[in-house]
Amino acid sequence: MRNPEVRNQQAELARQFGIEGFAYYHYWFNGKRLLERPFNEVLNSGEPDFPFCLFWANETWSRRWLGQEVDILIKQEYSKEDDTSHAIYLAKAFADKRYITKEGRPLFIIYRPNDLPNVSRTIDVIKETALKENGIEPFVVGSNSHCPYSHDLLGKGFDAVLNFRPQLGVLPHAFDDSFIKKRLIKNIRNSNAFSGSYKIYDYEEALGLMEKIEPKTFDNMLPTVFVGWDNTARRGEKGIIIHNNYPSLFEKELLRVKNKLMKADKNVGFVFINAWNEWAEGNYLEPDSLNGHAYLQAVKNVFTD
Repeated sequence: MRNPEVRNQQAELARQFGIEGFAYYHYWFNGKRLLERPFNEVLNSGEPDFPFCLFWANETWSRRWLGQEVDILIKQEYSKEDDTSHAIYLAKAFADKRYITKEGRPLFIIYRPNDLPNVSRTIDVIKETALKENGIEPFVVGSNSHCPYSHDLLGKGFDAVLNFRPQLGVLPHAFDDSFIKKRLIKNIRNSNAFSGSYKIYDYEEALGLMEKIEPKTFDNMLPTVFVGWDNTARRGEKGIIIHNNYPSLFEKELLRVKNKLMKADKNVGFVFINAWNEWAEGNYLEPDSLNGHAYLQAVKNVFTD
């Protein structure tokens, strides 16, 4: 993504298959930004001419890669002063003509809303600063990625909730990294994987478990569909794998989510797909040698006439 030609090609590919914008993960640590170069260049150059929004991944970075504050690389810290400086930076991004909006309001998502010590204050600062700088209040969304049973995000000042996927916490023993003999037998029998540590799940079964905790309606909610999952590139034998994630099943889930959203009385009008290029988590729409453009074609089948 450091290469502008590649970014333009990515945008053109996404547009070709009916994707209407990119959500960039945004890393802000008390005024310090990380992995900022691609978005800085997108913002400053005006290219690609493709809609985007920001998704604040407000999570401490550690070597565990699962949101655990162990072996910390950089800690996520908060303050009222930092809320203000962060909001000023965001207002500049919100002003870009390519920025995705909901009824004219810039869409901004917070990954771990319950980690904020005063979430309502943070939302107020972001909204008031943008209103002052740009004359319009942003549409701020709280992700339920780490609070799947939380129903109070709207009451804290969020305009909507992102129904994040995958919800790995619903998968049995997903965060138990120990060697388990029964797991070894299951992995050998089902996946031909000689390991008692790998956590291996079937994509269709995982979708069913996640649907069980899904709200009855998508009122004031932005649903998400994930492509797949395999983070062994990061975690080795402690990894979590969701396999049998065939493009046909992905398309079926996209269609289910779309139809449910269309029935919502308070339809926010967005469906998120996780992810475009999370290669280190086996979760990507970009074409590969195994499936070609099949996942992208699934998106086009569901969302274009």
